[in-house]
Amino acid sequence: MPRVAVIPGSFDPVTLGHLDIVRRAAPLFDRLHVVVTHNPGKAALLPFTQRVALLQQAIADAGIEGDVVVDSWSVGLLVDYCVEVGAQVLVKGIRSATDTEYETPMAMVNRDLAGIETLFLIGDPGTSHVSSSLVRQVASLGGDIAPYVPKAVAEVLQPGGRPAS
Repeated sequence: MPRVAVIPGSFDPVTLGHLDIVRRAAPLFDRLHVVVTHNPGKAALLPFTQRVALLQQAIADAGIEGDVVVDSWSVGLLVDYCVEVGAQVLVKGIRSATDTEYETPMAMVNRDLAGIETLFLIGDPGTSHVSSSLVRQVASLGGDIAPYVPKAVAEVLQPGGRPAS
């Protein structure tokens, strides 16, 4: 049976921290699905399809090897997607104790609902201070986001934090 995992996220926008987790998780599994999900608790900056396209481009530009599939999921439980693609594991990047406190109850429920285990990967210290929310805020105030995001994202987000037309 192939080892299949899923890395979910809103990726609004994808950051270098996200890519670090994808790069490190890819060799651990036969197939890795990186899935753009809808978070009803957040107002998205970038349209769903653009987030998928930017994520695909960022993974390709980073030269991440392995069977990495970029996909999206916006209806239903994430564990339903996992079952659909035959994934046994969710991979979550952890930047801080706050992330662990937030992710642990979800990991337990995902295991209860569908037997899906969660693997926490500790973020790289060089990017663990970066979040998509912080990137959006810096961009909206005209700051330089290039040190925190893939080149494709930096090119799309213009001063003012709005997607390029």
